[in-house]
Amino acid sequence: MKNPSFALVTGASQGLGRVFAHALAARGQNVILVARSRDKLEDLAKELQGSLRIIAEVLEFDLASPSAGPRLAQEVRDRKLDVNLLVNNAGFGVRGEFQTLTLQRQMEMVRLNNDAVVELTYSLLPSLMEHPHAGIINVSSAAGFQPVPYASLYSATKSFLTNFSLGLQEELRSSRVSVVTLCPGRILPHRHGGEAKNGNRKFGFVYQAPEDVVGEALESLANGGGLVIPGFVNKLSVFAQRLIPRRAVPALVAKMSRQ
Repeated sequence: MKNPSFALVTGASQGLGRVFAHALAARGQNVILVARSRDKLEDLAKELQGSLRIIAEVLEFDLASPSAGPRLAQEVRDRKLDVNLLVNNAGFGVRGEFQTLTLQRQMEMVRLNNDAVVELTYSLLPSLMEHPHAGIINVSSAAGFQPVPYASLYSATKSFLTNFSLGLQEELRSSRVSVVTLCPGRILPHRHGGEAKNGNRKFGFVYQAPEDVVGEALESLANGGGLVIPGFVNKLSVFAQRLIPRRAVPALVAKMSRQ
């Protein structure tokens, strides 16, 4: 009997990762839930297995630690878990002036947003390519399309991730692995008991429900992958930047992002 296949979701304990886990489980996909919070992961696993009758494996792991990607991939192999979808969702951003933020925290961000994605993708890609249908979803950000003063390194990590993901998509075009590059803008916080709520948030029209963002990513995956910029406002913003002189963009963004 063939071993069941799994979607590995990093950063699965909250936010988009948790929504990805729910959406995939609802489609009958077994999941491997990866994050640092074992209690949250185990609660989520019980919830998914109880209501959706899928297999949910829990791996407590700190992907910001050195060589985390290969070590996680080895643990997956040791447990004989067959991965057919990799969702590189784990990541975080820090805001403030580059010189006033601690170097340690900023380098943790680089390791999680970039190093872990590259290492984990590299380590799992050979087995993914053995599947008749496999996929990779890299969760980047609309912030990666321009420099963002006061989040300079964060936007740089997302620019790296977007370009890496789009390049990888082209390299794998003739293979059976589809690559989705997901670049959302502002996302409403997700509430475990239901969908995200906007409340009285100013300029609420620029915020998106995480369920909608995940839905667009999975639809793209089903159609062979590609670049996904969810929401009309985000698409318009990315397009508008092409009409503005490159040297003027940082100053304009600084006015909006300055704390």
